[in-house]
Amino acid sequence: MLKGIRWSISIAAILMFVIVSGCGSGGGTADSSTNGSGVVASKTINWVPPSAFSDSTPLNPATDLNNYEIFVKESESFSDADNPTAIVSAVDPGTNQVTTSFNLANLGPFLQKGVAYYVSMRSVALDGLKSSFSTPASFSL
Repeated sequence: MLKGIRWSISIAAILMFVIVSGCGSGGGTADSSTNGSGVVASKTINWVPPSAFSDSTPLNPATDLNNYEIFVKESESFSDADNPTAIVSAVDPGTNQVTTSFNLANLGPFLQKGVAYYVSMRSVALDGLKSSFSTPASFSL
């Protein structure tokens, strides 16, 4: 039970570094180009998984995390009432490596080109406890 308490405190204080990048653009926004076939160009978010609880107890993302919830919407305000747009396993089943990125272009069929969106994410522990939301970053397809 003590670990669960530390986890909930840690997850609320987690720091995730989110970078939104795309082909041909830099900074915090992504371009709205396609690759000529109508397929949306790559728009990848990258993050650094947590490595410690708030009390500095080591945290192993490969064994302590279940997944990451990725939220996308037109507002930069995220709440527990929001449903995740995508859920990504904390460990890539193909490589057995800790997951540190997601291509937002995978959501292309659900998003409109040229609309400014915000993305935020949170970590989910094996016991279901969730972190607070990361700082939103903007992008468009």
